[in-house]
Amino acid sequence: MYIDTVDYCDAHAAEKFAKSLKQSGFAVLINHPLSWSTIQCIYDEWLAFFRSEEKYNYEVTPTQHGGLFTTARSETAKGQTQKDLKEFFHIFQNDVYPKEVSTTALNYYDSAHQLAKELLSWIDIQSPLEIQNGFSQPLAHMIEGSKSLLRILRYTPIESDEEYIRAAAHEDINLITILPAATAKGLQVQSQCGEWIDIPLEPNSLIINIGDMLQEASQGYYPSTTHRVVKPKDEKELERVAMPFFLQPRADVVLSKRYTAGQYHAERMKELKLFKEDHV
Repeated sequence: MYIDTVDYCDAHAAEKFAKSLKQSGFAVLINHPLSWSTIQCIYDEWLAFFRSEEKYNYEVTPTQHGGLFTTARSETAKGQTQKDLKEFFHIFQNDVYPKEVSTTALNYYDSAHQLAKELLSWIDIQSPLEIQNGFSQPLAHMIEGSKSLLRILRYTPIESDEEYIRAAAHEDINLITILPAATAKGLQVQSQCGEWIDIPLEPNSLIINIGDMLQEASQGYYPSTTHRVVKPKDEKELERVAMPFFLQPRADVVLSKRYTAGQYHAERMKELKLFKEDHV
């Protein structure tokens, strides 16, 4: 499976990046402009927050989707029946944010959003003309003024020595996801042959993957690849903190003849069953 590690500073970075995404739906970016010390700071202070009782002051409601999702109401991946073994906090711009942590994650949100616009421009420019012409607007414009989601996750410790599924096999909903290297390994990508491939844990790297909305908008040219998170064998009682940034188009953005972004998102949110009304 072709997942390229691309140096952001390489003169041919955009070409290599888009090629990797076309081949596998994934790419790894190094020497990027996001501060690794900032990312580590976020991991440390949010892990302490997840271990505290104060987190329960920020639980989400059916009308307030920013805030804490406990393990009891975690996601159920599309086509799955068991909830994932994780808790997480949803961060949107100008929304719920805990006073117990610094604003470092908010600053990261802004920096990562700027990088995302550049990466989407790379994808746009490197796409064949017929794919470019199929986009209703430049990809970077699609996320301007949108409700992109920064999710900070804590995968809870597992006492078993055996390999264990922490997040079931799934595809992301959005355009692209920016994922800094987590605090522990466990991310796997499914090849076209059905084999699960480990993504190496490389500090200071970013993992970028295609979401379903970009697959839809590109008429399948860029694949939204199935992935999951496991607890590796013999890594007992290990927590894992991760921070995916889901780049979401505005609801009115036309993805294809079948969907606007808002219609697509509403359909998938029902499948995830995060809120009571999603069970209807």
